[in-house]
Amino acid sequence: MKQSLQLRTSQHLALTPQLQQSIRLLQLSTLELHQELEQLLSDNPLLERLDDPLDHSVRLLGDGAISSTSTPTEATPEPGAQDAPAPIEGENFEGGEADSPSSNDNDGEWGDLGRAKTPDDEDSRPQLEASSTTLREHLMEQMRVTVLEARDRALVELIVDAIDDNGYLTESLEEIHERMPPELEIEIEELRTVLALLQSFDPSGVGARNASECLALQIRRMPGVPMVTRRMALTIVENHLTWFAQREFNKLKKALDCDDEDLREAQTVIRQCNPHPGAEFASDVSDYVVPDVIVRKAKNGWSVMLNNDVMPRLRVNSMYAALLKQGKGEGQMGAQLQEAKWLIKNMRQRFDTILRVAEAIVERQRNFFSHGAVAMRPLVLREIADTLGLHESTISRVTTQKYMMTPHGMFELKYFFGSHVATEAGGEASSTAIRALIVQLTSAEDPKSPLSDSKIADMLGEQGMVIARRTVAKYREALKIPPVALRKCL
Repeated sequence: MKQSLQLRTSQHLALTPQLQQSIRLLQLSTLELHQELEQLLSDNPLLERLDDPLDHSVRLLGDGAISSTSTPTEATPEPGAQDAPAPIEGENFEGGEADSPSSNDNDGEWGDLGRAKTPDDEDSRPQLEASSTTLREHLMEQMRVTVLEARDRALVELIVDAIDDNGYLTESLEEIHERMPPELEIEIEELRTVLALLQSFDPSGVGARNASECLALQIRRMPGVPMVTRRMALTIVENHLTWFAQREFNKLKKALDCDDEDLREAQTVIRQCNPHPGAEFASDVSDYVVPDVIVRKAKNGWSVMLNNDVMPRLRVNSMYAALLKQGKGEGQMGAQLQEAKWLIKNMRQRFDTILRVAEAIVERQRNFFSHGAVAMRPLVLREIADTLGLHESTISRVTTQKYMMTPHGMFELKYFFGSHVATEAGGEASSTAIRALIVQLTSAEDPKSPLSDSKIADMLGEQGMVIARRTVAKYREALKIPPVALRKCL
């Protein structure tokens, strides 16, 4: 085979670093964007942020008093600051005009933050939130005032360590007994006695080994319950808890030989119990979502605006930029200047794209904003992409983990997209609207005779929506609505 050299011309798409950064910033959520920005600010000295997230925070001195120092933006300029060169034109990125302080901004309790306070003032020291108490700490405090013997205290602490966050004993007493050294000569009966003592602690039901025992412990300690009702409730949770969970009321009435009224009273007692007694001591922190876009009612329709609170204000450092203009910067600073310009441009492009997509969504879902979820129309990513001249993958990145504040609540942008279902009139109905109708139907149903999936499908068919029973079941499960047997009440 003869070797030869050939010259060919071809075109291919290359992902430049600037394009890669633009794609990465576009798919980040608000929280991830600010985390990425903090890392870039620490790596690039030519990039600075005009809005300090801690500007409006309350700072405390060492003695606990509130600091009245001004923010860096309000500080007196240093001598010679007026001679500093201005930032590069066109390189400022501001998410919106800064809010001008008004005379009413400091009304109420925040109006006296800058005033000097005497130690006699009640509000001279801030009220700080107390640390939460864990379930183990709560049980150990009760043990210290209840158990006196050191041996019993050690056994109680041993069992407390085997209790999970929901208040259940995760190990059997036999397993705990096997792990103990034989030289301690501890009998299994001692562990049973200690467990019974622990189960008398607060919260009621702690130390139970299963849901049946947990409910029984709470029913026994519940005050003001008639003896007959208490005995029936204990029989249900100890022997027929599965039937009770599955709403098998006919089987329960036959097994207990009671009528509807007696069973309803026992059901009321059981529902007052907490199947997870230790959950109130959990330290789970709620996650709050900040909207990227805000939709408000305007005179001519609906107005869409970006949330200025989540838009960082960036610019190139003027001092370093002046040095580079004078030729005093080296190659590394030049590269960092280019990276800062790219970031500011990509950040502006990110929010511009989010705003364009949000405006296109609002334009097509006007009925939703006027009438609610039942008026949602079918919408796919391809429709928005064709309208804006963008790729479908770009629309997918924009609508992921980006949120819109509307008069009906806060929704992820992907919420406004949904498949279509044919109607008898030849039109299309959105799957989101059908879900909303299912919620309305199940909310208004008779608890004694709830609607089955087939009945819901027939009722939707009467409204012109052709939908199968299995589709109703799929939507109902997605909405976390229990099946008809679990929605039935006495």
